[in-house]
Amino acid sequence: MSLEVRKLVSEINIKCDGDVFHEMIRYEPHHISSICSDKIQNVDIHKGELGTIGSVKSWKLIHDGKEITAKEVIEEIDDEKKLIKKKIIEGDLLEYYKSFYITMHVETKGENNLVTWIMEYEKKNANVPDPHTLMELCINVTKDIETHHLK
Repeated sequence: MSLEVRKLVSEINIKCDGDVFHEMIRYEPHHISSICSDKIQNVDIHKGELGTIGSVKSWKLIHDGKEITAKEVIEEIDDEKKLIKKKIIEGDLLEYYKSFYITMHVETKGENNLVTWIMEYEKKNANVPDPHTLMELCINVTKDIETHHLK
């Protein structure tokens, strides 16, 4: 039985500068753990330079009350669109999903900044839930970063 690739999309408006948000996700992910240590415990770079295609980072997160790990490789960066696409290559998510991609995109229009999170994934079986709680984590991290930059 083959399960199709699914997509989950969520958008959130932020009041802080969209360029600053994109730069933080791209070049300073290690600072995110100090901004929201209750959600992101640690970010380590394993290969390459921060913010470059092919660079590999591992994350320790608190998801559904448990500590999980995820190792990612950056597959695509578009500074004009403020877009970063990452592929999960190791970690707890791959126990449930054959493939998992996370894309973050920021649209800036004057004072309005729209952050879009896209998760593309293929479940290992029909009993695996869609990653709604992981999307909620991304939205809450986005809110924490926004709050930090508005102080």
